[in-house]
Amino acid sequence: MEENQRFFQMGGQWNAVHVPEKPNGFGVLIIGDTNHFVDDHNSLWIQHIGRKRIIDEIVRAGYTVFYSNLYGMHWGSSRSVLLARQLYHIIQKQEILNDKIHILAEGMGALTALQLAEMLKEQIRSIALINPCIDLSAQMEQEKDRKFFYKKLQKELAMAYDVSVDELKNFTDFPGLEQLLISLPVKIWQTTTNISYDPNLHCKRYEELRQKSGFPITVTYHLVEKRYAYGGSICQFFKKFEQHL
Repeated sequence: MEENQRFFQMGGQWNAVHVPEKPNGFGVLIIGDTNHFVDDHNSLWIQHIGRKRIIDEIVRAGYTVFYSNLYGMHWGSSRSVLLARQLYHIIQKQEILNDKIHILAEGMGALTALQLAEMLKEQIRSIALINPCIDLSAQMEQEKDRKFFYKKLQKELAMAYDVSVDELKNFTDFPGLEQLLISLPVKIWQTTTNISYDPNLHCKRYEELRQKSGFPITVTYHLVEKRYAYGGSICQFFKKFEQHL
């Protein structure tokens, strides 16, 4: 698959595109978690064996996959949403793709994905989430007990949202659970153990909120050993929303 990968810079950030040998005409935007990165020739989704397995299955199924370094630990900041939107438009110009894409987001990538979907409503078909972080305020509250992680998270949030650590105390511009309520098709793949984001705070609360609002979603739970074995079921989920071009 090497010859079908390319890397380019935009807005000072590296981006990658994986083009399948037999394209099906649909695009998938990936938005990664805190350990996600893209540089001039590599990315977490190529380097990490499990994630590479997922991306290989999606590309083999004919999808053109693209993603950005997105300022590293962006935590759903508005500039990450705007850069993702810009990337969407650039890929639409460069590749021969249907203008309605799918999104695959992992961890905190869900924060950017759901805001982007709200912004690009007509251009999004479906959203697949892996172990999502959806409520940033709840995540901060939970980390308070773990001093080292809390300090680290505060630093990352201050940098992502361009405020000082002191200003975070009264900062109210984090995307809230209610703001991320969209009516587009969403499915969550949730690992049951050894995870950064407590499903009770994120996955379950989002599922309940969608249910109440009349836009129910599906959640599938997996043991940690199976966490990279669902590329095929992600593709099946995407295909369900491709009947109407």
